[in-house]
Amino acid sequence: MTRVLIVEDSATMRYHLREALQADPQLEIVGEAADGERAVQMVARLRPDVITMDMMLPGISGLAATEQIMAEHPTPILVVSSADREELFSTYNALAAGAVDVMEKPRGDDSDADWAVRLRTSLRMVARIRVITHPRARLGRRDVPPTPAAPVPVPVRVPSSGGLAVVAVGASTGGPAALTELIRGLSPSFSTPVLAVQHIAASEQFAEAFSDWLAGQTRRDVRYARDGTPISRAAGQILLAPPDRHLYVRDGLLRLSSGPPRHSCRPSVDVLFESVADDYGAGAAGCLLTGMGRDGASGLLQMRHRGAVTFAQDEHSCTVYGMPREAALMGAAVHVLPPSRIAARLSELHPATVRR
Repeated sequence: MTRVLIVEDSATMRYHLREALQADPQLEIVGEAADGERAVQMVARLRPDVITMDMMLPGISGLAATEQIMAEHPTPILVVSSADREELFSTYNALAAGAVDVMEKPRGDDSDADWAVRLRTSLRMVARIRVITHPRARLGRRDVPPTPAAPVPVPVRVPSSGGLAVVAVGASTGGPAALTELIRGLSPSFSTPVLAVQHIAASEQFAEAFSDWLAGQTRRDVRYARDGTPISRAAGQILLAPPDRHLYVRDGLLRLSSGPPRHSCRPSVDVLFESVADDYGAGAAGCLLTGMGRDGASGLLQMRHRGAVTFAQDEHSCTVYGMPREAALMGAAVHVLPPSRIAARLSELHPATVRR
């Protein structure tokens, strides 16, 4: 049995959650909390296997409850939230504070037809993830200054051109926190374009708010990539793959595609990495961060074969050591490090030398 704690202040929404979960005999509801303070108390007392967490709660918010739970009694958390902009930013802060994934509440339209099935599937997946203790509000508040990355004795091969043309990054489950840590750790003068694929299993509206949230967290120029943009004009930018579109490069230009998913993912990290390997070879760096599955591992290997500097996130700092593990096992990653130290190594490869 998977023991579930429901945290939701709306009696109507608690009913929908309860009804959806009771249809699965392997999911047991061990308690319901209508406010954040009671949620924290019930986690300590009941020790559930997984939590559904609303963000807008009376008393202490869902974000504050998430921070406290992950600091004191780490438990896999699925945020079940609406697409209101204020709530979206709290949702991403909760993901950065240790929540595992997010699912949108029912919209009251045709998209609700399989909502209960998706909820049960998400909860079973989230419950299997081994979560780690997070210091309270480590990444959830914008006034927390970035921690400088301590130098480590890891040799980095600098491309013969003297710098990087582009950095490609892929992340999935746990990615918002890891991507934030990596970008924050880059030196202030780092201007090499960063192309990033972040899997977000939520609606387009949820995903579109991610760029604004990440910009606020990192104080960097973060935006969604636009088809046809020259890489040479993207200095200093963090460019994200748009929702449900592959991002790749060809002849020095950013390209977007609605092509078939890879590893059930669109956008796919492999699509980005393979294109960067072909276009930039040794003038690129690839970074594969936390995530479930294997998307990005073979693409990172292709980047390494073409002479790129390649990194994978280490197991200790990963929310899910899936994608980076696959990369490490196949020898795709030259360096296996936490995100802040990946950032330090990337900064050593600066200044960038864009060849296109």
